[in-house]
Amino acid sequence: MATELLDFHAEWCGPCKVMEPIIDQIKTELAGQVEVKKIDVDNESDVASQHGVMSIPTFIILKDGTEVERFIGSQPKDDLVKKIQAHLS
Repeated sequence: MATELLDFHAEWCGPCKVMEPIIDQIKTELAGQVEVKKIDVDNESDVASQHGVMSIPTFIILKDGTEVERFIGSQPKDDLVKKIQAHLS
């Protein structure tokens, strides 16, 4: 998959909980177009560190493995979808 959305979150994070159903909807609606990867920063701190994630939730869009956009904090679903669609092949 050429376009990926990395969702850095934690179980104890309130804004992450708010974003969870939105990310699940995006995963369903854009299935086959974008691969959504949920990364729990408590369990996968090495991956978070690799990407320089300092705050959660953080969302990173990768295009062919390269970061093209990053968002920190809760995002409106429509805004997030538009940002992802801008990077689809």
